[in-house]
Amino acid sequence: MALVHAQPLDVISVRPFAAQLQGAKTHSLLKTGKLQLMRLVLSAGQHVPEHHVPGEITIHCLEGEVVVSTPGLARTLGASELMALPGREPHALRAVTDASLLVTILLHP
Repeated sequence: MALVHAQPLDVISVRPFAAQLQGAKTHSLLKTGKLQLMRLVLSAGQHVPEHHVPGEITIHCLEGEVVVSTPGLARTLGASELMALPGREPHALRAVTDASLLVTILLHP
């Protein structure tokens, strides 16, 4: 079954899951030719291994707390905080607490 994405001009909710966070799943919200939005859900202690993407990205912590690590830096993001990473920047994520993130990826820089 194909994943249904929102379309440009659709209204997309990124409201915190709050009490439903523990049962929530990661999913792609929108994908166009140049942009992808994902709602990434991580349980406390869960990590995303180091990787990179070709284009610039933003990581917006909607709720919870995560550590974003690059080869020379580790930053903690709490609820309502975000950071931008340049394209091809190796990075990893680790959830300090249950967390949900809005990740925006520029697909074709």
